[in-house]
Amino acid sequence: MPTRDPEHQAEAEVDPEVYRRHRTLFRVIRRRQNPRLRRTDITVTDEAAVKRAVKAAALGNAMEWFDFGIYSYLAVTIGHVFFPSTSDTASLLSSFATFAVAFLVRPLGGAFFGPLGDRVGRKKVLALTMIMMAVGTFAIGLIPSYAAIGFWSPVLLILFRMIQGFSTGGEYGGASTFIAEYAPDKRRGFFGSFLEFGTLAGYIGSAGMVTILTSVLSSGAMNSWGWRLPFLVAGPLGLIGLYLRLKLDETPAFQRLESENGAAREIRASEAAQGVETLGKGEFRAIFTQHWRRLVLCVALVGAYNINVYLFQSYLPTYLSDQLKYSPTHGLVILLAVLVLQMLVINQVGRLNDRFGRKPLLMAGMLGFLLLSVPSFLLVKQGSVVAVAAGMVILALSLVCLLGTMSAALPALFPTQVRYGSLSIGYNVSTSLFGGTTPLVITALLSATGTDLMPAYYSMAAALVGVVAVACMRETAQQPLEGSPPAVATKEEAVELVQSQIQEPRF
Repeated sequence: MPTRDPEHQAEAEVDPEVYRRHRTLFRVIRRRQNPRLRRTDITVTDEAAVKRAVKAAALGNAMEWFDFGIYSYLAVTIGHVFFPSTSDTASLLSSFATFAVAFLVRPLGGAFFGPLGDRVGRKKVLALTMIMMAVGTFAIGLIPSYAAIGFWSPVLLILFRMIQGFSTGGEYGGASTFIAEYAPDKRRGFFGSFLEFGTLAGYIGSAGMVTILTSVLSSGAMNSWGWRLPFLVAGPLGLIGLYLRLKLDETPAFQRLESENGAAREIRASEAAQGVETLGKGEFRAIFTQHWRRLVLCVALVGAYNINVYLFQSYLPTYLSDQLKYSPTHGLVILLAVLVLQMLVINQVGRLNDRFGRKPLLMAGMLGFLLLSVPSFLLVKQGSVVAVAAGMVILALSLVCLLGTMSAALPALFPTQVRYGSLSIGYNVSTSLFGGTTPLVITALLSATGTDLMPAYYSMAAALVGVVAVACMRETAQQPLEGSPPAVATKEEAVELVQSQIQEPRF
């Protein structure tokens, strides 16, 4: 007599008529009470495919931050080219205001690209955002100066910054989701850390290029044409990134979701052909009705994180040169060295959060900014190379705890069916309100208060919010993504996981 399949044994022992009428209910109960796995339920990742996915996602992130890094490091020059004024502070404020404009449209980009990525796939949307980002950045390098075309010069700058911001609204949420859904559960932190490795590479590339240009070219040459060169590099970089992304397959988690919801998607496609609205309003609405608590937690985490990211990587060089009258070249060289240090340790942070958990590493980073921001800025104010470097290293070590962990922690906040949309909306709303406005807010506060330590106080306030947010989040290290089956690195690990399942309870 054949052995009864243990996965269905519980249902078989119930009265057949009762089971027939309530089959779906029994299956839901079985899955929730004892989610016993079959070997076919588990995703065995292909390491080569994971590495290709990580490379493509990280390159896009590198390009994003190369673009934004260029604008930050050339803020003074851009202020002179597009916003000439008798007041250097007014030109700088105008430049940073235009920097912030891109972040104001990021939530719109997140609201558009995020739910789209949950419907049509991560790969297609990430390819589209790459094209738009490259076009927006390349076009900035072609805009005539204010002296050449007057009013239309800053108008065009704002337009292309908005294109950058709109496309970037779908970038981080999609790239982090892409890596998270490809990576095995026990190594998600390690592979996720490469996304921010790309961020650091983008900043290093932009800082290095600006440093070389400012060292080689005169001030007049930089204002005339030198500032354009870094923006024009975005064209070739965008083509390379687009090629890599188009070569990828869709994530295993999304493929499984697609197969499970195939019939529903066919109905939506049929309705779309008939002109019926099928924008996934139900899924979009669910983000705010069913997952709003997670959304609030995401906004708090990202706000605390991004204020310190933009303060350190975007604003600090301007603070050194404009507020402390430090040599722009020396400041960028020190920052470059510190960014390289972060790149050397960020993957180790990824390994650590896989082993010890996301929360301990995130809490270490938040507490570092809360407790050490003032001592760090006091060192920076001393002005010597050693003191400035020491202050920046303290901030960098706190920041790398966040950089190496956040890209694995944030996607795990949301279930698969709304992950891209929820993360894109939460991330970009928070970045728009708090991250991108950081240089503008700090510059305005410094001008209003005259307190050199204002950046440190702003950092501490953000970190305090971050400490509370980290305390409220659940630990997700080494666990499957919600809404997706477990993902393992080898077939042997899959067999071991199946064998470790507990015996199903009987009804």
